[in-house]
Amino acid sequence: MLGRSVSPVFVGREEELTALSQAFDEARKGTATAVLVGGEAGVGKTRLVQRFAEQAARSGAHVLYGGCVELSTEGLAYAPFTAALRQLVREQGTSQIAALLPGGAERDLARLLPEFGEPSGDGETDTGRARLFEQFLTLLQRLAGNRPTILLIEDIHWADRSSRDLIAFLSRNLGTAQILIVMTYRSDDLHRQHPLRPVLAELGRVSSVLRLDLPRLSRDEVALQMAGILGIDPDYPKVEKVYERSEGIPLFVEALLDCGEDCAFPESMQDLILGSVERLPEETQRVLRIAAAGGIRVGHALLAAVSGLSDLELEAALRSAIAGNVLQIADNRAYVFRHSLIREAVHDELLPGEHQRLHSRYAEEISRDRKLVPPGRAAVELAHHWYGARNDLWALISAWEAAQKSFGAFAYTEAIPLLERVLMLWDRVPDAAERIGADHTAVLERASEAALAGGELDRGIKFVKAALAQLDETQEPARVAALIVRWANLKIYKGKTGVLDDFQHALRLVPEPTLARASVIMPMSQHLMLRGDVKEGTRLIEEGLRLSRDLGDKCLEGDLLLNLALGHSIDGDTEATLATNLRALEMGRQESSGRLITRAIGNNIDALSDLGRSEEALALADEGWQVAKQYGRMRLNGLFILLNRAEALEAIGRWDEALEAIGQALSLGPVLRTHNHLLRVRADIALGRGELAVVEGILAELGVLKERPEEFLQDITNSTRLRIGWHLFKGESLAALAVTERILSLSSQSPKAMLGWRRLALLTLVCDTAEDAEPDRVRAVREQAAKVAASLKVSGPVAEAYKLTYSRDFDAAAAAWERLKRPHNQAKALVRAATVVARSGDREGAATRLAVAAPLAAALRATPLIDEIEALSRRVGVVQQQATVPELLTPRETEVLRLVALGRTNRDIAAELFISAKTVSVHVSNILAKLGVTTRGEAAAAAHRLSLLSR
Repeated sequence: MLGRSVSPVFVGREEELTALSQAFDEARKGTATAVLVGGEAGVGKTRLVQRFAEQAARSGAHVLYGGCVELSTEGLAYAPFTAALRQLVREQGTSQIAALLPGGAERDLARLLPEFGEPSGDGETDTGRARLFEQFLTLLQRLAGNRPTILLIEDIHWADRSSRDLIAFLSRNLGTAQILIVMTYRSDDLHRQHPLRPVLAELGRVSSVLRLDLPRLSRDEVALQMAGILGIDPDYPKVEKVYERSEGIPLFVEALLDCGEDCAFPESMQDLILGSVERLPEETQRVLRIAAAGGIRVGHALLAAVSGLSDLELEAALRSAIAGNVLQIADNRAYVFRHSLIREAVHDELLPGEHQRLHSRYAEEISRDRKLVPPGRAAVELAHHWYGARNDLWALISAWEAAQKSFGAFAYTEAIPLLERVLMLWDRVPDAAERIGADHTAVLERASEAALAGGELDRGIKFVKAALAQLDETQEPARVAALIVRWANLKIYKGKTGVLDDFQHALRLVPEPTLARASVIMPMSQHLMLRGDVKEGTRLIEEGLRLSRDLGDKCLEGDLLLNLALGHSIDGDTEATLATNLRALEMGRQESSGRLITRAIGNNIDALSDLGRSEEALALADEGWQVAKQYGRMRLNGLFILLNRAEALEAIGRWDEALEAIGQALSLGPVLRTHNHLLRVRADIALGRGELAVVEGILAELGVLKERPEEFLQDITNSTRLRIGWHLFKGESLAALAVTERILSLSSQSPKAMLGWRRLALLTLVCDTAEDAEPDRVRAVREQAAKVAASLKVSGPVAEAYKLTYSRDFDAAAAAWERLKRPHNQAKALVRAATVVARSGDREGAATRLAVAAPLAAALRATPLIDEIEALSRRVGVVQQQATVPELLTPRETEVLRLVALGRTNRDIAAELFISAKTVSVHVSNILAKLGVTTRGEAAAAAHRLSLLSR
């Protein structure tokens, strides 16, 4: 029976194969990015995706192969992507691959594959990993520009954290590239706490990611599989017996048939799988046990060295295993177990002593010649095998080395368990510090650094606390200060308040004018500015600037200048903000610092928007996004740039574009503060459109409804403004008044001019709505507001327009908003002005203002404002003319409507108009709302009835 246990006929799976082919067709149109193929072990996932890959390759697709291995959970980071890169290098050479990337970007890929030369010198933990992700994204996009590409990644249930994160990043961001990622995973391995579960849940919310669950074979399909293996049609009783015993799992069908005619059916599936192994010669079984200790794939040279066999002896021993389809031959003279279940079953048969000895042999041979394993894998392989060998000394040394390699590849989450292993083994190795060149505290410091960079905040705090407990601040103050700053940053990322005391403690520890003190001043001064303490923050920055110049550290100087610009912005000096940001920008360019460049650009987008120069702000945002991509900072400063772009779009009434920008930024996984800022902009639009459920969901997520404490005045100001708006929308004027009273009672008010005047403008509305019910309270609020107003500067035309609204000069405010091209604020000011003149008896004046406000509100789909305009119009005896539909449809919406009327799907429309299916969905929703219909059919009918498509 050897050699015939795999059916030459591809049985069943036609529906799933068709689904994969359709997904690839969609990927070619730019509307699909990934397929997740789930199924039990042995159900045929590999056979299915390999058949699909073969068909796709025949049709001209470029298929890249990557697989995860169990070793990934022990620190072997990016294993599937390294394998795909290695394939590309074999096919095209490093120079051709490097030519596909921006200048010098191949040095980031060198962290995965040594063939690309020396890794880049930028080891910043906050940027390197993001940049690596973006370079891989760029590489795939440019490969797909030449021909459609498929990236096949098997067994992602074994994927390391970095690979999981990169998979999620690529799945969300491949966009319109002609590329499809196909991934397989064992669904029966996903216990409740399995780390792949949240990734699958996240990808399930991405519209371009498809899920495909592979079922077991039916009885008829098992019969076909058996016929393919046996070469004849099996009789019914045998089919029934095999189907019942295998339960439709193809691997078990093969194993049952492999038992032979006279073989009794085994009691357990492991015995069943081992049946084909146990019928092999004893020497072959011995070598298979050795191979199983090396993993699912092991090179010929390594296996020969560990087994002690010559090439000829090894080939002779393995020949029957290959003929029996237990092992398969892979590229680069390597052997692969046909299925991971076979390898697991063989490995589980190892005796404890045998297991330990084999791992020791692997470690010894790899230590002797690291070229026995693929480039970049030696450190992790050694850590795995020395630990399996129970050799505490070398397990500690190799785990430390592997952790440093993980840092070099920005695989911080993979470094953490390796460093924890070092800590666990520390007391078992008397001279551990001498062996690795670092003391126990240094290991904790490194672990806390990895945890902060990898987002493992709670573990990071645990490591920092443990490190601090081992240090005496009187003996090593700089070291303690650095740890305290890291602790403060961990708290900030967790959304905790009260970290100023930590910064102050750290600063006291380093009184001398050294780099250690400057390194505390930089984050502390930024924190002070965000708290609104501009005076103290400026004093610290001036000291830091002197230090940085004395030390010749231009990047530190640039960061401090950006903190200073933040103080100018809060202080209301927007022109000084722009100038200081530009100085830092120039320094960033001189030093080629992506961090400085993108941070300065992001800050100036905000400054330009505050000055009412919205079009300049948007142009700079587009430029900044490209620069962020160039420097690999999309997920860092790039997201801040997207946030500021969304704010500028929201301000000028381009709400749908703002929503797209917000969605794009949120899909990239921003840090908590940026995430919350994005939600606040989304909530502003939702309030404007009357989407109560959206507003309430965001307020709940931000903790505003539970009054979660916030430390930064900008966050407090914006969250409070949203809560007041929410109460006003629900008609709860007294609740809005109570929130107003609380915010005015705070000892600190936002000194930033634009934000301060914006909030005061809203307080005027609160007072107007609550005055009849609570005149005394309203009077007190107005008096307190006047004191706040007296302390605020007018930093530009936007602040001036809000000040006019606060001063109740609504006509002047409307004119100011019109000049600034901010339609929502203009319409609101016109309605307020109309209300005032209507009360004075000027119905004609009210009608004139409402006639201007109505189309502005309609174009924005600002439902609450539309309702207010209609109600006031009825009160003054004016019937508002409905804006004609053609005026409400943008040119792009007209094009989408034309295709909807032809019966096209969103994906068809996306392909034809070269936009994403998600963008089409937004346009269709807008069209339905503007036409006042609920279905696509009704929209098509309205289009023909109103002759919209004949224009």
